[in-house]
Amino acid sequence: MFGKTIKLRKNSYIENLDLITDAYDISSELLERDRQQAMKDILVKNAFQPAKDRHGPYTLELYTEDNRLIFHITNNKGKDLNYLVLSLKPYRRIIKDYFLIVRSYDDAVKDGKPSRIEAIDMGRRGLHNEGATLLLERLSDKIMLDMDTARRLFTLICVLHSGKTHIMR
Repeated sequence: MFGKTIKLRKNSYIENLDLITDAYDISSELLERDRQQAMKDILVKNAFQPAKDRHGPYTLELYTEDNRLIFHITNNKGKDLNYLVLSLKPYRRIIKDYFLIVRSYDDAVKDGKPSRIEAIDMGRRGLHNEGATLLLERLSDKIMLDMDTARRLFTLICVLHSGKTHIMR
């Protein structure tokens, strides 16, 4: 039941979350707002259960290295779980489209066109759903998440790639 409303143990959630990066591009107001909102929302409410551990809540460090997404998870007993490494190639198009939408949004805000902003925001939500669905599929046998948590993690994946999209060609 990945991606739907799922019932997990009371302690199946991320308690602490760190994005590990040299820097990310906060030149976009939307990107920075998305990052702040995703971090806040994950820490307020999330569903997160690694497949082979029942000792939550969890600390999650997210970072990228050599075009791979790394999940470093620690349980509440302080035990490091195996690092989870995912190739980011399957996300290439979605992340590229996300940054195009961010640029379009920023341009629409500068031009002061509310109807265009609304249309762009709908497209952004669609991309978040697509990215979250892909993340749920790829994590299905490793980590159980709900759709809201997957959407927020996808946002953070995009933030980790801000300014690095040229690497993903």
